[in-house]
Amino acid sequence: MSAVPASREFRATWRRSLDLFRSFLVEQTDPDRFYGELAADSAAHVESFGSLDGARMIDVGGGPGFFADAFAARGATYVAVDADAGEMRLHGRAPGPRTVQASGTALPFRDGAFDIAYSSNVLEHVPDPWAMADEMVRVVRPGGLVVISYTLWFGPWGGHETAPWHLLGGHRAARRYARKTGHPPKNVYGESLFPITAAAGITWARRSAHVDIVSAQPRYLPWVLRGIVDVPLVREVATWNLLLVLRRRGGTA
Repeated sequence: MSAVPASREFRATWRRSLDLFRSFLVEQTDPDRFYGELAADSAAHVESFGSLDGARMIDVGGGPGFFADAFAARGATYVAVDADAGEMRLHGRAPGPRTVQASGTALPFRDGAFDIAYSSNVLEHVPDPWAMADEMVRVVRPGGLVVISYTLWFGPWGGHETAPWHLLGGHRAARRYARKTGHPPKNVYGESLFPITAAAGITWARRSAHVDIVSAQPRYLPWVLRGIVDVPLVREVATWNLLLVLRRRGGTA
């Protein structure tokens, strides 16, 4: 039995995209709404690829407890990993009950410990993102899912709070932000924010000996626009945020 009503099942519609965009606009002023709605959408999205009910799940870069609540509500046994203690208590929110402070590139779990490995908007903050992706694959059992989404550098929000000026250079955008606000950006180019592309993620997945690609799609856009991921160059700008869904080889779904 599903852990949530059918009305909460995932649909990649224009309405959903508009609702998410409206939520993004209040990230700073109403973080409970923003993170709560994003977490609920994320849990529904992941469950569209496989049931969460009873699944052992790791969220790499889970941060505060918003995602813990959303995935647990769908029946998952949810474990979060975050390297930053401050992120785990963002906006005064406590981390979930099963939260571990550790690096995503050296996960402290045995091979095949989880049914699902998930990461939302973390790879762009990691100097070696594909090392983290490899670790996520390692801790998933054969037949399990690896679900990774990340913000593309050449998209409209690639520079995070420094966007769209990041398109003229990450260091230049950071200096401009500091001049305008009187303080440096939270996401510092070259230290905690790195350029990352759709091509790099798709290439990594295709070359991996351990996973098959289930889907590569724009995370926040309607399903009718999914084809842009297949168009080189265009996808780097128009996709905005890439979602990779992978299945660990060596088992059945």
